[in-house]
Amino acid sequence: MARPADRRPGFSRRAQYGIFTGYVIAVAGFLAGAGLLVVSIVNPQAFSSVRGAASELARPAGEAGAETRAAGQGVIAAIGAYFQAGRQNAALTREVAAARANALTMQALEGENRRLKALLGIVDPAVKPVTAARLIGSTSASTRRFAVLSAGTLQGVRAGQPVRSAAGLIGRVIETAPGTARVLLVTDPENVVPVRRVRDGLPAFVEGKSDGRIAIRLLNMGVNPLKMGDVFVTSGSGGLYPPGIPVAVVTQVLHDGGTGHLASDPAEVDFVLVLPVFQPAAVAALGASQQAAGPAPEPSEAGGSN
Repeated sequence: MARPADRRPGFSRRAQYGIFTGYVIAVAGFLAGAGLLVVSIVNPQAFSSVRGAASELARPAGEAGAETRAAGQGVIAAIGAYFQAGRQNAALTREVAAARANALTMQALEGENRRLKALLGIVDPAVKPVTAARLIGSTSASTRRFAVLSAGTLQGVRAGQPVRSAAGLIGRVIETAPGTARVLLVTDPENVVPVRRVRDGLPAFVEGKSDGRIAIRLLNMGVNPLKMGDVFVTSGSGGLYPPGIPVAVVTQVLHDGGTGHLASDPAEVDFVLVLPVFQPAAVAALGASQQAAGPAPEPSEAGGSN
């Protein structure tokens, strides 16, 4: 029986140097990774340029994926509509009849609103969007919730600007690159949005949860007045988000507030609008006061200044 080969380096200097070099490289890699992790935690903005460059490189693939997703959803919707055409036709007939009845009521209300606004001298400001863009990427497995837009500084996008879809609020821009931008979604655990209830103006705020849902917290603690189906919109407090953008619908009532789902799910949105900051002077004054009070968290990690 042949003697097994000795796996030890023995007196071979080359083998010893090879093993030693491997250990040195492994330890150096571990220390470098630990250092980068500490820097990313202490100063999240340190790698914003690297993230921006990565977003620019991944932009073509993201746009192709978004187009493929939209096309697939269209095919599935067309197939479902084909098999449900009869039921949908009956439902649409009922909706048209109800809409005709509501149209008369809405015309009367619009006329009354015009007369009241003329008496009070109220003029509705027209908010012009900064740009329209496509959501080309988002986090899926992480507890943090971000998305990537296919528009950046070249299109006028700046950090702090709100992002919304046709159905409701999506989030706000926190980082920009020439052709892409990073958005902090409403569902992020560290994003806080001031809101009010539509039917009576009850003040509250919405914050993301680590599981992708949202929590609705009341400003006045006591008897919980929330009800299933309550709709909350942005209040305009803080000067960042324009008032009146749909944010959330209550799905569960708790002792100190409630939980709900977003009026606009980012996973189902293709195109969005980037809006200007509602009151830039108020946001700038708030930032100046925070700087005077002491060091504040980075925009990508703090959401309380909304």
